[in-house]
Amino acid sequence: MKVIQKIIVLFITISFLGCNPNTSTKNSVEMSKAELLNYENTFKELKDYLAKENGNLWNHQLYGPILLINTESRVIVANEADNKGLLAKNGDLFTGILPDEINIANTAINWNGKRWTMVMLPLPQVINERLSLLTHELFHRIQPEIGFSNLKMTQSNHLDDLNGRIYLKLELEALKKALRANDDSVALKQIQNALLFRNFRYKLFPGAKEIENNLELTEGLAEYTGSILSGRTDEKLRKHYVEAIDNFYNNQTFVRSFAYVTLPVYGYFMYSKDSNWNKNVSENTNLTDYVSDFFKVTTPVDLQEAVTKSKADYDFNEIAGFETNRANEQKKLITEYLIKFQENPTLTIQFENMNIGFNPGNIMPLKDLGTVYPNLRITDSWGILTVDNGALLSNHWDKVTITEPIEILDKLIKGDGWKLELNNSWELKKIGSNYTLQKK
Repeated sequence: MKVIQKIIVLFITISFLGCNPNTSTKNSVEMSKAELLNYENTFKELKDYLAKENGNLWNHQLYGPILLINTESRVIVANEADNKGLLAKNGDLFTGILPDEINIANTAINWNGKRWTMVMLPLPQVINERLSLLTHELFHRIQPEIGFSNLKMTQSNHLDDLNGRIYLKLELEALKKALRANDDSVALKQIQNALLFRNFRYKLFPGAKEIENNLELTEGLAEYTGSILSGRTDEKLRKHYVEAIDNFYNNQTFVRSFAYVTLPVYGYFMYSKDSNWNKNVSENTNLTDYVSDFFKVTTPVDLQEAVTKSKADYDFNEIAGFETNRANEQKKLITEYLIKFQENPTLTIQFENMNIGFNPGNIMPLKDLGTVYPNLRITDSWGILTVDNGALLSNHWDKVTITEPIEILDKLIKGDGWKLELNNSWELKKIGSNYTLQKK
């Protein structure tokens, strides 16, 4: 099983109560003519491409308000004005500075009176990758309008378990064989086996089917949209999916990132037979059932026996050996995190109006305590928290725990791999050996 040593980093930003801060004043951003022309051409390229597509994939036009964000300077380059006048007209573009309260991510965001697509700069140089990224994020902007407004962001913690990871990888290996098949009947057999491993995973982890479905509806459909509208030839699209799976294996965890490589492949094979399949999907659809019905795949009566007969064809021993070693290493890491967040002094912060940005490819469930996020940025009424060395979010997403402070200034508090920029009306309070924040 060849693994390409390349990691694709994906970012997610989530806000519980919307994201409409407007703390900056309108300002013009200086840009060279070459820079302005480059961004103008990028928007024109995308607009012209989607004009030809004419909303056929979802019966809805994808092109709309877009914010391109420089992650270091927070400079905004937009294709249209905001409704509150923060952005200044700059030739055919609109520019400004993104307020600190807003996390930068590839996402959809409600800001200054409009729903935007936000994309981090720099954009991919290869046109197919650029179109894929932009149309993925444009889909997120229209999700509520086409019937996906009540989706819950769930976390598939079972995919950090030894068997959860093994049977996800077996499913993906079967999908890779389907993508490489030169005959439809061979591809169908591989799809059947992929679903076999998926259903066995669901048997091992009750409730996993529904939990995984939520992320496939949210991110799987978005990535399907991005890949189908990437402008790739069929041959290049198949190659892209295989490479995406190989790259996916480099993620430290699969719990929030698997949907980027599962549903797009199933969707591709359905699209080759019925380009309108996705128009029959709603937020109430179970995609596993949908795919199974589409390909007329039934679950064997003796699922265990069928899996046992098939798994050797998909590098099972190699996969199981790798995952067993990983599981042993994870036990050591779990012990370290338990000491860090349970035994040692900590700072715990309750959320009020939380907005969070994080990398879904490296998070780690920590027993029943919550999930460790190695890197994240949280904004709330108390200020801005930036973490580069691990933070524990509760299962209910109502609080975050970090290590104890080691440097306490008036408005800036620092710890091991984190800093907290505190707002004026809040202060640090010590309770026993631990810390919290409270309003003055």
